[in-house]
Amino acid sequence: MSSQDIHSEKQHHIDMKRGDVAPTVLIPGDPGRVTLFAALMDEAKKVAENREYITYTGKKDGVPISCTSTGLGCPPTAIGVEELIRIGAKNIIRIGTCGAIQPFLAPGHMIIATGAVRGEHTSEELINMEYPAVADYHIVRALIDACEKLALPYHIGIVRSHDAFYLESPWAKGDFRKRLQPWVDMGVLALENESSTLFVISGMRGIRAGTILTSGYSILEEHTEKIHEEENIRKMVMAAIEAAKLLQERGLAQ
Repeated sequence: MSSQDIHSEKQHHIDMKRGDVAPTVLIPGDPGRVTLFAALMDEAKKVAENREYITYTGKKDGVPISCTSTGLGCPPTAIGVEELIRIGAKNIIRIGTCGAIQPFLAPGHMIIATGAVRGEHTSEELINMEYPAVADYHIVRALIDACEKLALPYHIGIVRSHDAFYLESPWAKGDFRKRLQPWVDMGVLALENESSTLFVISGMRGIRAGTILTSGYSILEEHTEKIHEEENIRKMVMAAIEAAKLLQERGLAQ
């Protein structure tokens, strides 16, 4: 099969072809966040649903934007991202939650990743570990501007992507604080499970990618206060939609 055929046919996992997604695609892990995205758009319709990959495409203030869920972790994210790129995605923005590990991160603060520690092994199968996992500057800038427009508190910096959720998460057991302390000392903001593979693939394939996360309390400290997670996630999705609009205005959605 030729490269042209690969890029023109319907993709095996996301079940879409060229024309089904906008140039800018938001990718949450949780399929439920795709319907939240759709509710925040002026118009949106479901264009595909297969396995963990659910996609809505619509418009906000006249700007076409899509949202595709990828499931949890780097392997399904890699599959979804590769196939989205094949059918025309030019900007991919991960939207998700994370495990904050810096004490100054409060619930509802947004984290805009400039890069990611490659603590997973999916991206290692694609290229050796010397290749950096960095976000695209234009998307980082658009996410910053979106947060400022919406008056959302934000932090920019490095996150850590990893595979073993129950070793580094709010539900981690055992001596996880000792395990995480080196990353705290190096200024890593939070733990998550997808961004490094997204950044590596986007760099290798020549498209733009970025990540915005909503923070909870630091997982290294005990807290009993309730977090308004649903509202914080809604604000994060709004910021990503606003960033997509800014990319369009700046001629970067093509």
